[in-house]
Order: sequence, then structure tokens, then C-alpha cells
Amino acid sequence: MRVSVSADERVGIADAVVEELRKRGHEPIPHGALNDSERDDWAWASESAARDVAEGRAEQGIVCCWTGTGASIAANKVAGIRAALCVDAQTAEGARRWNDANVLALSLRLLSEPVAAEIVEAWLDAAYSGSEDASLAKIREEEQRARVSGSG
Repeated sequence: MRVSVSADERVGIADAVVEELRKRGHEPIPHGALNDSERDDWAWASESAARDVAEGRAEQGIVCCWTGTGASIAANKVAGIRAALCVDAQTAEGARRWNDANVLALSLRLLSEPVAAEIVEAWLDAAYSGSEDASLAKIREEEQRARVSGSG
């Protein structure tokens, strides 16, 4: 699977996430500080990773910044992206299973490499259950309304 990955700094778990993906047989697509030819600010890096997912160049995305909050906000501004900030494996699994999240947001500061590996594993192993179709349709409806009104 192709997974678009971004970080605004090469600190904490940034490189470990890329290596974890490779170890599991996935193809990381690096952005931000993980790619020497790109701008590394969290808003730009996270948008690049999210666009890969939204435009079909990657099946999933992982965006990282110091807290994970800015990365998740920036990713969620891209139409079709449902980014979830996760600090444990259970939250990551739930985000995939019930919210059909397609971008995982992680904190570079808060997570250790073993915990990040657990979160990535839970994220990649989980699949959408189909149980929340009405809620996801509501989100898509609001996203469309924002695009039409220009407020998104």
C-alpha cells in the first residue's frame, strides 16, 4: 500500500514512522521535512500528504507535527479527507472502523517509537465497518455545502 507521510521536523517519531511502514511492506511517499525538496511547515507538508490521498496517489496518509493538532487541521481542509489525531492504538482502530478515517495524525513530541508502531499497526490493520454510512454522508454533505458557499 502507498502511504503518504509528512512531518514538519525530523524529530521524535518522524523517521521511525517511515521505517515502520517500510518494515511492514508499504511504500511511504515522504513530504515536508521527510523530503528535502519540499517546504517543511506543518500546513504545507500536511496538505501535500492529504492531497496524495484525496487524489489517489496514496491509499492512506500519516501527518505529523509537534502536537499532531495542526497537522490534523491542515489535512482536514482537503476535500475528502477525514484525518484523526490518535495517541493510542484503540483510538486509531476506532477512527478507521467507525469514521472511515483516511489520514492518521500523530504527535512528534508525545509518542515513543513503540507506541507509534502500535498505532500505525492498528491503523493499517483496521477497516471501515460500514456502520456509520449515514454520519459519513452527512459529513460529505457539509463538505459539499462549504465548497459551494466558499467557506471551506
